[in-house]
Amino acid sequence: MTGDENVGAMVEGEDTSLLIVDDDKPFLTRLARAMEIRGFVVETAESVEEAVAKVRANPPAYAVVDMRLGDGNGLDVVAAIREKRDSRTVILTGYGNIATAVTAVKLGAVDYLSKPADADDVFAALTRTAGERAAPPENPMSADRVRWEHIQRVYEMCERNVSETARRLNMHRRTLQRILAKRAPR
Repeated sequence: MTGDENVGAMVEGEDTSLLIVDDDKPFLTRLARAMEIRGFVVETAESVEEAVAKVRANPPAYAVVDMRLGDGNGLDVVAAIREKRDSRTVILTGYGNIATAVTAVKLGAVDYLSKPADADDVFAALTRTAGERAAPPENPMSADRVRWEHIQRVYEMCERNVSETARRLNMHRRTLQRILAKRAPR
């Protein structure tokens, strides 16, 4: 996370409410402070349950939601936001893969960032206009990352059923569980 010294543009508009959902308390605190400095009115939540309650009480104009939370999946928060309001939602995750990115976009997310993302990346994703495109990555995916993406895609196709995924990939179930428990390779 970059420091507050590089604060550039500020968010503009009538409603600058932002909900940040992440179970990593230090990261959540730093990101919330950085977004407040950029002009957002920030609320935070550390779980799916807490986030959904806050969305029902006061749906935000913007949201940054971690994919994996202690009590469930951040996509449930994205779906709850979409039911209440058309907001600009960004998914933030350390376990990024193409299948969940596609699901997030279908549920209404406007962008999908891999951790560690800094405050500038998050701000850019939240405020990017509809016609603007994110810059393509400088480096192509590694072979390990391509393999990991394929496993994640099959896992999502199998509705997150480890045994069925292992059968389809012709892989031992425990080996697959170890792969799924790790963070994505670079």
